This record gives sequence, structure tokens and C-alpha cells, in this order.
Amino acid sequence: MTEQRVGRIVKVSGPVVLAEGMTGSRMYDVVRVGSLNLIGEIVELRGDLASIQVYEETTGIGPGEPVLDTGAPLSVELGPGLIESIYDGIQRPLNVLVGIEGAFMSRGSTVPGLNREKKWHFTPTVGNGTQVAPGDIIGQVQETSLMVHKIMVPPGIKGKLIQIDDGDFTVDQPVAKCVGEDGTEYVITMLQRWPVRLARPILGRLTPSRILRTGQRVIDTFFPITKGGTACVPGPFGSGKTVVQHQLAKWVDADVVVYVGCGERGNEMTDVLTEFPELKDPRSGRPLMERSVLIANTSNMPVAAREASVYTGITIAEYFRDMGYVVALMCDSTSRWAEAMREISTRLEEMPAEEGYPAYLAARIASFYERAGLVDCFGKPQRQGAVSIIGAVSPPGGDLSDSVVQATLHVVKVFWSLKGELAYQRHFPAIDWLTSYSFYKQYLRDAFEDKDQGEQMEQLTVEAMALLEQEAQLREIVRLVGAEALSGQDRLALETARSIREDYLHQNAFHPVDTYTSMEKQFEMLKTVMHFHKQALAAIEAGVDPAELFKLPVRERIARAKYIPQDQIDRIRQIRTQIDTEVAALRHAALTR
Repeated sequence: MTEQRVGRIVKVSGPVVLAEGMTGSRMYDVVRVGSLNLIGEIVELRGDLASIQVYEETTGIGPGEPVLDTGAPLSVELGPGLIESIYDGIQRPLNVLVGIEGAFMSRGSTVPGLNREKKWHFTPTVGNGTQVAPGDIIGQVQETSLMVHKIMVPPGIKGKLIQIDDGDFTVDQPVAKCVGEDGTEYVITMLQRWPVRLARPILGRLTPSRILRTGQRVIDTFFPITKGGTACVPGPFGSGKTVVQHQLAKWVDADVVVYVGCGERGNEMTDVLTEFPELKDPRSGRPLMERSVLIANTSNMPVAAREASVYTGITIAEYFRDMGYVVALMCDSTSRWAEAMREISTRLEEMPAEEGYPAYLAARIASFYERAGLVDCFGKPQRQGAVSIIGAVSPPGGDLSDSVVQATLHVVKVFWSLKGELAYQRHFPAIDWLTSYSFYKQYLRDAFEDKDQGEQMEQLTVEAMALLEQEAQLREIVRLVGAEALSGQDRLALETARSIREDYLHQNAFHPVDTYTSMEKQFEMLKTVMHFHKQALAAIEAGVDPAELFKLPVRERIARAKYIPQDQIDRIRQIRTQIDTEVAALRHAALTR
């Protein structure tokens, strides 16, 4: 058992406590501070003095009170019971604490992250005599109707199984025993603990090349993210960062969703906590919570716990990744995380860097996003897992030159730039197609089973983006001389770009059909818009007045294509036939004049 050291408080400065008599303590050891047993973590050591960031309100504690070093780093409990749970930043189960303490949690509360009384049915997948090592899957638990929880051998245990049981167990009861080569006997339970600041081991990293489908057209078509990819969503206040993340959490093509509310307003997190239990998983019809973990650390909670919440979230995500699952981690927002680092750094009297942030800001942000990826998992059987990180960034005034935004852009591969002007026009998602980018676009063609369809989609996106860029240039001319002064081809480019924006990129998150669009439907919709453009361009060259083309009845059908259900996708193909018919009639009329 780890030896526990007792120090004494010297100074209290907000969430930072200075304690003496801590000789022998280690960085990032968890400590219990004061008579209230507040949870803290050592973040700086100077001789026998330790600076401690406390995860709870420090009001009422003062010099002379004891500090107990537990000798262990801040860790999370991993095992059956994670799914459907709602935790705070240091993995205290809020839904359990409400039942124990009511709406207001007292300081120093200690409730284990996983229920010690609930029994789970463990089904072995290996037999006695099997040689096992860390990461090997030895059994499974049907945690929810959507989630099979795979039980892995914890770190440090290697040997031959001498006992493995089938039955109902709590997370801390033995389900198996094994003997090492030196004769040491190990007991295996369904519960693991892992330090949150230490990335879980992997065999190797792979190139993330499979598109993570989100059902949001502007993302999947123009700025896709991969399974194991990284993305950031910066934007000013009110531009829809939280709504975008909610939408992704609902529809993303992932096995597990981990949502971290890091320092956002309480009402936004309340929306998540009330909406998620009511939402249905689109693939199974079951509640979405049956494959979700929520971490709530709102702006009125202690600032130090906010700093820890993202590490808690990524560690839980890595645990499910190690089972061979695809995990999507939503973090809203990393700016609040960075602000927490800045406040703690100031209390520690560290030399500030740009905008008062600590000099290690960029390194911390990079180390967080680097824990994403598509990997070969440790242990047998061979399997691959992925963690995708999507982080919202809230720069003051929407200024993209902000230190947090710039540090994030250096490490992520996808940039969804939210534009306040689009949000105020009720254009959702308000992702600016002219400034956003994705380094995963080359994998878009592989998202389609039909290779030819994938290549067509890639070409269509290039043509559509060229029209949107042309529109941005032509708008300046239109402001000066009016649209009538433009050539027929330029007027058509403006009209098609408007159709791409309003009929394709604009999406209604509250419409039962339009809230999610499959890749196949996205292809048919964009192909229809571009088909009209090509047919209309040929008609204009044949002498047809552009104004007549814009009045064709088929234009209304193109605009309404987004509301066609997925199982009626043939109706979108029929629109292209109608385009050919109506445009051909105009060309014939122009030629016979």
C-alpha cells in the first residue's frame, strides 16, 4: 500500500493551495486538502513545498490545516457502468450525488465513479489455460442494448488463466485468476483505474482514412472528418458552436459518444442533459444515452475541475477505443479549458505568455488532440479502434487570431469556421465555406460503396466550391453595377451558387427528414443542383434568356429535394429528368424564334 504523507497548508490563493512538509510527494499526486477533505492535485514542487490545484471551492480552509497525499495520480474508474452516466470533471457521478445530497453537492463528497452494488452478467470469451497479457479481451458484459462492454486484462497482469467464471458480479468482484511465470497469482476484476494525464498504450497508429459520417451536408461533402481525425469549431458568441456539437453527437457514425461540457453556461449543459435521454439512436431506435457518456463541468463549477474534465473525457474515450470501437469525443469548449489553465498559472505566479496564457498552452493543446487517432489496439484478438476529437473554440469577439484558436489550428486537420453573419441569417450550420478546410477531403471517394459514385462526388464538390468562390467575387461587381450588367453565364453562376447555399448547405436541425442526410442522398442532391447548372449553361449558349431558366417549375423541386425521405431517393433522380425536359423545351423555343 502506498505510504501517505501529511503536510500543512501555508497559503490559499483561489483554487491553488501551497502546502509545506510534502517531501517525497510526486507531481500530479492526488491530495486531500483541509478538514473538509477537498480533492486536489499537486502541480508544482519546490523542496518540501507543494502547489496544489484544488478541484472544489476553497472558501473556509486556511493555513495550518492538514494536507494528505494519497500517493496516486488523478485517475478514472473504467468498467461496466460508464455508459449512460453523467459525471463532473473528476468523475463523480452527478446523477448518483443528486439522490444522496440533493441539488447542491457538498464539498469533499466522495462517491466512486462506478456503482459497487450493481451486478453485471459476465460472459467469458476465453477458457482456462489461456495465456493472457495486458489488453487481452477475456469476456464481455451486455451493458446496454446498444453496447457490449468488453472486459480487458488490466496493465501489469500477465500469465495463464487458472479460473474464469460465468455469472453475475459487481465491478470489484473477481471474475478470473491467473498465474504469472514466477508463480504470482493475480485476481482480475471488471474494474480498471487509469491516470487521466497518461495516454493509454497502443500497438501502432494508422492513417485515418475512413470518413466519419455526420449527416450534415456541409461537413460530409466539403469538410469531412475521419474516424480518428481531429476538428475544431471556432466562432463568435451565438454562431451555433454548441448546436453543431449537439447535432454531431446525435447523428455521428460512432459506436460511443463522449460529450464534455467544459466551462460552458449551465443552461447549455442542461439542454444536453434533458435532450439526450429523450433522443433516439437513428440506427436502432433505442435511447441515444445507451451509447453515450456525459461529463458536465459548467462555468459555475470550480475552475480546476474544468482543467481536468477534458482529460477525464479523453481517458474514457481511449478505454472504449481499446475495445475496438469508434468513439467521438465532443469538447465544448477548449477555450474555457485554456482559461482555466491561465487562471491556475496566474495563481502559481508563472511568467505569462501571449494574452496572459501560460507558455505551455500550445503544448497542452497539442498533447490533448494527439490522443485522437485510428490505432491498432493493445492485446488479443487483433482489433482497431478510433477516437475522433471535435473541439469547440470560443475566441473573444470571434477573433480567429486568438492564441487558443491558433494553437489549435496547428494540430487539427479540420477547421469548421462559424460565421456570425450566417447564423444571424438563420443559416444552419453557419460554417463559412470560404474559410473552412479539411485535410481529409481525399478520402471522400472511399465513403461510397460505388467507386464511380465516389469519384463523381469528389468532382462535384470541386465544381460546387468553384461556383461559391466565383459568387464571392461577383458579389462585389453586383454591388457596384447590379446583376443586370453581368453576362448570362455569370448570372447563372450566381443563381447556382445561391441554390448550393440555400438548397444544399442549409439544413434544418429540427426537421425529421432534413436533420440527417445519408452520403447517397447527398450525392444525388448535389448532382441534381450541378446538373441543372450544366444544362442551363448549354441553354444560355444556345440563346435562352437566363431569367426564363430561373423561373422553371423544376427549380422548386430542386429546393424541396432536401425534404425527400431517404427511402424515396429515386424521386431526386426523377428531378434530373424533369430538368432535361424543361430546359430542352426552352432551347427548342429559342431556336425556333
